[in-house]
Amino acid sequence: MASIQERQNKIIQDFSALTQWEDRYKKIIEMGKALPEMPENLKTEQNAVKGCQSQVWLSANLNEQGQMILQGDSDALIVKGLVGLLLSVYSGASPSEILATPPEFLKALGFEGNLSPSRANGLHSMLKQIKLYATAFDYLLKTKK
Repeated sequence: MASIQERQNKIIQDFSALTQWEDRYKKIIEMGKALPEMPENLKTEQNAVKGCQSQVWLSANLNEQGQMILQGDSDALIVKGLVGLLLSVYSGASPSEILATPPEFLKALGFEGNLSPSRANGLHSMLKQIKLYATAFDYLLKTKK
C-alpha cells in the first residue's frame, strides 16, 4: 500500500488539475458518495466528532498488520466528502506513520482558505480525531512489545 506521503501527493495532483473551486467541491462530493456505508451500530456518541456543525462519525480499528482501518460518515454531502478524503489518506496506514506525517495536502489544496470557517473547523476536528486514534493505537502497539 502507498505511504501517506504518496497518497497526499496523488490527491494534490488530482485536485490541482481542477482549477475552479466548484469543480473541487464536485470532486469532494463524489468522494463522499463513493465512501463505503458506515454500519449504523458505529454511529454512536463515542464515535461522533466534536467540533463539527454537521453530524460526523469516525471509527478506527487496528488490523492484524498493525494498520489503522478507519470508517466514517456524515449527514452532509460536502462533509462526507471531506471524511472520504481523510480516509483515503490515512486508512490503512500505521499509527506511527499517521502521527509522523503532517497533513500537507490540506494546505497545498487551499482548503483552509476556501472552505467555510465551520467546514474548516470540522475538517480540523476530524483530523484531530484521527490523530487521537493513532496516538492511542501507537501507545497500545508499543506497550505490547
